[in-house]
Amino acid sequence: MAGQSYNVLFLCTGNSARSIIAEAILNRIGKGAFRAYSAGSQPKGQVNPGARALLESLGYETAGLRSKSWDEFAKAGAPKFDFVFTVCDNAAAEACPVWPGQPMTAHWGIPDPGNAGEDRVTLEQAFRDAFVTLDRRIGLFLGLSLAGLDKLAIKHELDRIGHQ
Repeated sequence: MAGQSYNVLFLCTGNSARSIIAEAILNRIGKGAFRAYSAGSQPKGQVNPGARALLESLGYETAGLRSKSWDEFAKAGAPKFDFVFTVCDNAAAEACPVWPGQPMTAHWGIPDPGNAGEDRVTLEQAFRDAFVTLDRRIGLFLGLSLAGLDKLAIKHELDRIGHQ
């Protein structure tokens, strides 16, 4: 796995908040070594306004972010993934498409910030909490010595990160 660029897919049922945030984070901090994508089994069709507002407030480019079906990535010509992470419990329990290339998978579930209630302050805090958790996990992922570990050790580390 050394010396290559890795494709990473973040999955969540609605693909409107958590997976979108993870895609944005990895594309920024992993630029050059990683390319992140996101998708959902039942995409909501739009990025959650709370996720978009948070990312924009932190200086992230959001113009290219969109809610999309994981079917886009199961077709011929789609990127071949090295890693696939589920970030919601529903997506982790669903039957996923078969991803070409047998990517490593892990579940990094976090609560849905969009379900934190209707109070603006509570919602904003929930989106910040989701961002912080994903940012920390992605940072730990980027710190792994992918070239120095065998696949079993990498899988163990990916699962460990999901429990942090």
